[in-house]
Amino acid sequence: MKRSRGKELKQEMNLTNMIDIVFAILIVFIICAPLMSQGVKVDLPKAEAPTMEQEKLLKVSITKNEEVYISDMMVDFDNSFNSVFKSLWDGQMAVVINSDEEVRYGLVMKVVTQVQKLGVTKLGFLTMNPKEVPGK
Repeated sequence: MKRSRGKELKQEMNLTNMIDIVFAILIVFIICAPLMSQGVKVDLPKAEAPTMEQEKLLKVSITKNEEVYISDMMVDFDNSFNSVFKSLWDGQMAVVINSDEEVRYGLVMKVVTQVQKLGVTKLGFLTMNPKEVPGK
């Protein structure tokens, strides 16, 4: 006598719900990714210059309000600049000065002089290519 196993089950995986969740997560990442980039807001002067490798760079930024930052950390130029700079610079890194175009030339030169006194030999300035001016 033959046994009856009942009806044969058709098992299919419904992927619709999983695809909806994946797209929702993807949209969240697309919206949040630009918000994660942080830094110091500086309007760079326009000039054509060769690019530097950005593997090992220490960035010193000067904002329009003449605030000095070392690697996105605000420092007091007269008091804590030397100690913070020495703690972040490994002796071999290139240093890049990132100054707003409206900053007094004298302040930029004070920063350059101080950085050179601390032993930096690889020094560069960040500029914006005139062909890549944002908003134009």
